[in-house]
Amino acid sequence: MKAIDDGNGGLYFLDAPGGTGKTFLMSVVLAAVRARSNIAVAFASSGIAATLLEGCRMAHSALKLPLNLQTIEEPTCNITKNSAMAKVLSASKIIIWDECTMAHKRALEALNRTLKDLRNDSRCFGGAMILLSGDCRQTLPVISRSTAADEINACLKSSNLWRYVKKLQLTTNMRVALLNDTSAEDFSEQLLTIGNGQVPVDESSGLISFPNNFCNFVSSKDELINNVFPDIISNYENNEWLSDRAILAAKNKDVDDLNYIIQNKIIGTMHSFKSIDCVTNEDEATNYQIEFLNSLDVPGLPPHNLRLKVGSVVIMLRNINIPKL
Repeated sequence: MKAIDDGNGGLYFLDAPGGTGKTFLMSVVLAAVRARSNIAVAFASSGIAATLLEGCRMAHSALKLPLNLQTIEEPTCNITKNSAMAKVLSASKIIIWDECTMAHKRALEALNRTLKDLRNDSRCFGGAMILLSGDCRQTLPVISRSTAADEINACLKSSNLWRYVKKLQLTTNMRVALLNDTSAEDFSEQLLTIGNGQVPVDESSGLISFPNNFCNFVSSKDELINNVFPDIISNYENNEWLSDRAILAAKNKDVDDLNYIIQNKIIGTMHSFKSIDCVTNEDEATNYQIEFLNSLDVPGLPPHNLRLKVGSVVIMLRNINIPKL
């Protein structure tokens, strides 16, 4: 807040593991700035994070970032000087970017070039106050068909802007402190140990071994389903019971397989809902057959053949930029 009041700008990074209260802190900062009738802008690298902050939007959508950042050496945001977003960015007292560690370093560099141009100021980010938040122990930028070196090179810490960063830290796990849950405290400490690279690594395989009390190990998908969703036939209509449990998987294929197995356990008829695929340019219709379009399985979108039963849990996609509807 002192840096905001001074008006000299600056680049800050809030390093905070999960549960330490960074979302609460950013909400307070946003509310404090807006309470003075000043402009505070919030972006996030993921959709879930964007829903947690008041007035927050996805960074790619709000800043008009290029989709192919990894192929452009010096990208810029597609924002014109006369646009509404340009005026907001120029007048903002603080710009907050949540989950920035998931973003490609060139996204931040594009914002730097754009703010310099919009504010007619050669200083870093045009003299704007930037607050980044995230946790480098969590998901890093995902670069398709890349090596570990490519992903590290895409991280914010590999950017030439990182030397200007002033680092702030949150260390107390507020979830543990408020609930006084000893098991949650042990789990939190184990996660930090793994995230900080303090777990021994097997030299031959490069893998780590989880502590014995870290989690319960299962030998098959069926055993996993039975442990997470015991007696699902009797409980699948209990929304409160369902909301307390979930299975996370690294690959979409595993998610689809698990969903199909669990749905088969539910009593009832399986219903199929198929998408209607077509090309926007009719001249290209002969080059892209409908069967080919139906075979595409795009991450983040429902499959062509969505199979559901009465009682199945579905996630509705939400447009968080309502004015553009």
